[in-house]
Amino acid sequence: MDAPPLSARRAVLLVARREFRAQVVKRSFVISNVIVLLVLAAGVVGFSMFSGSGEPERSTVGVVGDASLGAAVEAAADRAGTPVEIRPLGSADEGRAAVEAGDLDVALVPDATGAAAIVDSELPAGLGGVLDAVLAGQARDAALTGLGVDPDVVAQQTPPAVLTVDALDPPDPEAGQRTALSVAALFLLFGQILGFGTYVAMGVVEEKSSRVVELLLSTIRPLHLLWGKILGIGAVGLLQLALYGVVGLAAGLGTGLLTLTGTAVGVFAGVLGWFVLGFAFYAVLYAAAGSMVSRQEDVNSTTTPLMLSLFLLYGAAFYHLSSPESPLTTVLAWVPPFSAILMPLRIADGSASTVQIVVTVLLMLAATGVLGWVAARVFHRSVLRTGARVPWREALGRVGS
Repeated sequence: MDAPPLSARRAVLLVARREFRAQVVKRSFVISNVIVLLVLAAGVVGFSMFSGSGEPERSTVGVVGDASLGAAVEAAADRAGTPVEIRPLGSADEGRAAVEAGDLDVALVPDATGAAAIVDSELPAGLGGVLDAVLAGQARDAALTGLGVDPDVVAQQTPPAVLTVDALDPPDPEAGQRTALSVAALFLLFGQILGFGTYVAMGVVEEKSSRVVELLLSTIRPLHLLWGKILGIGAVGLLQLALYGVVGLAAGLGTGLLTLTGTAVGVFAGVLGWFVLGFAFYAVLYAAAGSMVSRQEDVNSTTTPLMLSLFLLYGAAFYHLSSPESPLTTVLAWVPPFSAILMPLRIADGSASTVQIVVTVLLMLAATGVLGWVAARVFHRSVLRTGARVPWREALGRVGS
């Protein structure tokens, strides 16, 4: 007595569960992901340790004799954002020897005209202006004292002058972190879509070459097998991507490398969502490509066009990173499948509007639906054909028949 046919939903879920379990229980899968997660966390922690605190490097300035000059230089340097460390010196010769030995960046020797700065080759960046201002101030105070005017009284009676900067296009202080998030999103999306799309094709060929597919299709329909395999393998890719993202974000936020908590979480959620859309778009094509060959070594012959298109997306994404305002990438971000790679980058840099996000998602869903229908017909016509490779032209030509 024949077993009753499975419902479409149950058939797809059974295949998806089988594919998911087959991947996650592999020792190689578990070990490789544990290693990657450990390396990812260690890399973020190590980078935070060796990248420094981000504070400006202090120059070491030795001052001969006049302690008030050293105090004035230190105060002015702090106000200018170029902090220095002041060291007292007994003589100009001592300062020259310290500069030659590399113990001092500058040896400051007061003289009748102001002071002489002894350096190895040149003054540290920004320090020349500080020293000029301090020496000019001391010369002014000396002149006022000679005229019988107390410089402290003049300083008290002079209101402070403040320079207010009105920038027409102020720099984004978070630009560096946004760029880092964009690059991480690009590499993760590209790797996951390419890797797990290939898994789909290889899985189809493996079942086809071992004749397992014939047993499966005696119970379920080809369409159910196709979507079950895509859902199962896609769930593995989504789980792996989520683990990478959680560990990376936790390490980044924990070490202080990331401070954009809301933006980082939003980019992470966007990457997960666009992985689902991008994977679904390519997975149906990879499944159809795998169904047209009967040997693992022939998979590249049918999947090469898909891989080339992914590298085209990859190039467009890098072009966007170098020229985010480019009209080309702005237009391509609306076009499937470019939106799967470009939209997470636009979300990360804050250039994507809510309307664009919603519309591009709908366009990706529509494009995936059309391709899914075409791929399902190709899969149905090719998966049981063994022997020679089914050419793309022949497989696509049979879609309408």
